Amino acid sequence: MRAGIVVFPGINRERDMAIALEISGAKPRMIWHRETDLSGLDLIVIPGGFSYGDYLRCGAMAAQSPVMRAVREHAARGGYVLGVCNGFQILTEMGMLPGVLLRNASLRFLSMDCYLRVERVTPAYTSKFAQGAVFRAPMAHGDGNYFANDATLDRLEGEGLVAFRYVTPHGEPTLAANRNGSARNIAGIYSENLRVLGLMPHPEDLVDKLMGGTDGKPLFDSIAAAA
Repeated sequence: MRAGIVVFPGINRERDMAIALEISGAKPRMIWHRETDLSGLDLIVIPGGFSYGDYLRCGAMAAQSPVMRAVREHAARGGYVLGVCNGFQILTEMGMLPGVLLRNASLRFLSMDCYLRVERVTPAYTSKFAQGAVFRAPMAHGDGNYFANDATLDRLEGEGLVAFRYVTPHGEPTLAANRNGSARNIAGIYSENLRVLGLMPHPEDLVDKLMGGTDGKPLFDSIAAAA
């Protein structure tokens, strides 16, 4: 898998993402936000952090950068795009994924582990998970409250485009498990062609026992296998 990781001023998870990809066999390269040549890459990753200091709205400024125009073209050609945390916010700001990420319901920054349930197994991102599998992932965000109107939410549900949902360790989508208040406990969604994935928690931070666990590794193993 030939992967590129987009780097904006303020992004701070690019090295974590590179480690996760390397452990699973990918060869990532860093892409500065002014670059526009993405030729030869299968996957573009937009990692977490605080692009441009989260001024205006989270991801709003990064969505206008030259590299993101190239990312849109990459996706239009059928390329894979993964956006995590701030990357998810950028993808929704661009309209590449529906909905928005609002302030957490508590109006507080959340830094803790959560549990995600795999809602749909896809070849590109979740083939190494079982359908309905529950795994642990760290969260670190102030604007992770996923919101969309009812028609959009119904479409995402009906077309099987919900990727992950916040649940208890036993797989129950309760209110208590949904720390940021996201609509219908949604933690991640796919594009219509299943090649663009956005999610708020950080599976890249649990890919080695030295990190405290390998819960997130199947996602990156799935990406590597898709190549």
